[in-house]
Amino acid sequence: METDTTRLGLIDTGASSAPVAEASPSPTLYRPGTVRLLSLDAHGRVLDWITWQDAACLYAREAVAWTLGDPCLHIHGGTCRTTGLRSGMDLHPIIAARGHARSRALDPTPNLTNQALFARDAHLCLYCGQQFNRPQLTRDHVMPISKGGRDVWENVVSACFHCNSRKSDRTPQQASMPLLAVPYRPSWIEHMILSNRNILADQMAFLKAQLPKRSKLSA
Repeated sequence: METDTTRLGLIDTGASSAPVAEASPSPTLYRPGTVRLLSLDAHGRVLDWITWQDAACLYAREAVAWTLGDPCLHIHGGTCRTTGLRSGMDLHPIIAARGHARSRALDPTPNLTNQALFARDAHLCLYCGQQFNRPQLTRDHVMPISKGGRDVWENVVSACFHCNSRKSDRTPQQASMPLLAVPYRPSWIEHMILSNRNILADQMAFLKAQLPKRSKLSA
């Protein structure tokens, strides 16, 4: 299949037969490949972000249990030899696949990567408080590895090169460099929000409704 174009906007729900005026300005258009779809199991549990290709396979296999949100992507298929018509399908921003996730997969631990770490810390150095671009940040171990510290979410923070070098192989207390925030392991829902820079409105509303109350992302 090949992408046609992505379109967002209100559609007629069928609740009224009166004509509906088109929204102004025109719906936002997205370039192919910039939109990821939110995958759920049939019970509504969040699984992961998927590409439009993976989503199209679910539709083609009739493995979609239900969807949420207005269609956000239209794709074209092949041309029927008999009718000469070209096939196509609308993909929705939130797609629930048939079946359910295994219990151990309901709240997996997000992989600790620099990209995810810097997103968790809002690209701030947690020592000096300044914001930096990704190439200017490093992963700092609060308790140094040489002193028994582990490479886990609860022991790592984003730090600029200057602060990381200044702290060196010491704890924040030893270096007189207090942390501005306590490092923590994001929940799977928090990780989903942090790992996607282009979340559609329907997707964000669905994810935020499932955030733990203590989450910094709830606001």
